[in-house]
Amino acid sequence: MTLAGKVAIVTGSGRGLGLAYAKALAAAGASVVVNDVDRATVDAAVAEVKNSVGVTAAVGDAESADSLVRAAVDAFGRLDVLVTNAGILRDRVLWKMTDDDFDEVVRVHLRGTFTCARAAAIRMREQGEGGRIILISSPAGQRGNFGQTNYAAAKAGIAAMARTWAMELARAEITVNAVVPVAATAMTRTIPAFAPLIEESERTGEPLPAWVRRDEGLGSVDDVTGLVVFLASDAARDITGQAIGVGGDRLALWAHPQEKTVAFRDGGWSASAIAAGWASGIGQELEGYGIPAPKPPAA
Repeated sequence: MTLAGKVAIVTGSGRGLGLAYAKALAAAGASVVVNDVDRATVDAAVAEVKNSVGVTAAVGDAESADSLVRAAVDAFGRLDVLVTNAGILRDRVLWKMTDDDFDEVVRVHLRGTFTCARAAAIRMREQGEGGRIILISSPAGQRGNFGQTNYAAAKAGIAAMARTWAMELARAEITVNAVVPVAATAMTRTIPAFAPLIEESERTGEPLPAWVRRDEGLGSVDDVTGLVVFLASDAARDITGQAIGVGGDRLALWAHPQEKTVAFRDGGWSASAIAAGWASGIGQELEGYGIPAPKPPAA
């Protein structure tokens, strides 16, 4: 699959998943703007990603977003693909989370995605040739995760923005999708369900077990890059407004929130009427929450 002639921006691409996305896009033929908050990290990434330029900036404000788009246009003449990967963690349970913990994560993940997507959409609409906006969400945004109020809220918002922007940018032939990756990274190590598996793999040097790659959809950073390259390509021109999960040997389409069970009562629902009918009505099968713990196969 070729991306020859296309120009992409990948935020937070100095290391980890972002660097893997940038390298995969470049390997497919795209020119790439790499980005991170540290100059040395950016320079190292540029050295690894062929046909790339670097921008050292913290995403979140309009000035940083504009500088990324400007770098793409100045270096390569256009912009075709945006991947909003930049993110940080400030994990704490609700009663210990500070205002700064919350605001910093939301600023980078949610506001950074918004400002970068806005700047990219403006440029893509001016070009009049369509485009691809790929937002990086998370299983935490789909299901919640202990200690990640800020991160889960931001990632859920990112999926919601993908659905909204898919509608708003459809006439301009700009697709917008959310990728829900699962890979062994520094961020994944903070998830209690996955940390022991990753640590054991790193300790022994052995790859993650086959059941982890298939049943849990957890693998290496390189396992998730194919989806990003696909969504950036012409082959995905008709795919928009979706949340797509990828990791290990697993590829999944996430369902959008919708009514699961509905009940009706003439005259409406009082508190006592809800209580009386809850267990035998819509409360018979409640939804789960949180990222499920891995389930090793029986010995």
